[in-house]
Amino acid sequence: MKHGKKYVDAAKLVDKTKLYETDEALDTVIKTATAKFDETVELHVKLGVDSRHADQQVRGAVVLPNGTGKNVRVLAICKGANEELAKEAGADYVGAEDMTQKIQQENWMDFDVLVTTPDCMGLVGRLGRILGPRGLMPNPKAGTVTPDIARAIKEAKAGKIEYRLDKTNIIHCPIGKVSFGTEKLAENLGTLMDAIVKAKPAAAKGQYIRSVAVTSTMGPSVRMNPTKFGA
Repeated sequence: MKHGKKYVDAAKLVDKTKLYETDEALDTVIKTATAKFDETVELHVKLGVDSRHADQQVRGAVVLPNGTGKNVRVLAICKGANEELAKEAGADYVGAEDMTQKIQQENWMDFDVLVTTPDCMGLVGRLGRILGPRGLMPNPKAGTVTPDIARAIKEAKAGKIEYRLDKTNIIHCPIGKVSFGTEKLAENLGTLMDAIVKAKPAAAKGQYIRSVAVTSTMGPSVRMNPTKFGA
């Protein structure tokens, strides 16, 4: 893959043979983010598990202390008194059958998070083929299927993110924007890494955290010292 001049110049600032400590890694990511927009900073963690086995899955959700820097659009699918609670909590869209039909018939996807109550999972379940591949299917483990719809909405708006393994046993998650600066990004990174370490499956053998890297949207990857995270 051929990279542009800006990327090539930024990559020269990264020592590929080095495993950086947290603050230095984030400082480097900020220095190498040269796009004209406020780039997202992402964390990539390779785990010593096999995602093909159900007992080695790693999945959960965590509220980042400084948010993600993104305006999160929340769709709440619920009925009755929960509709009013959802509106009061700040949901951008609220409904039940009308919203599921809109998604099915119009392929409407103008939301970032879908939250629902257990009594509406029958409705939402019909959308599995549409929502699943986009990572938008609500899940009790992620706190997006819950009787407390107001709390789920507030957490999503506050910067709650879901983490899960991909097929190559890597977790990819945003931890904020370049404009956050090193300190806030480090707080977010620490919170997410703590959650991933606590989610270690009992069936996992050997070294759990195999590699850790941070990168900005358009910048080069900066490898971090995985032993720092104690798993």
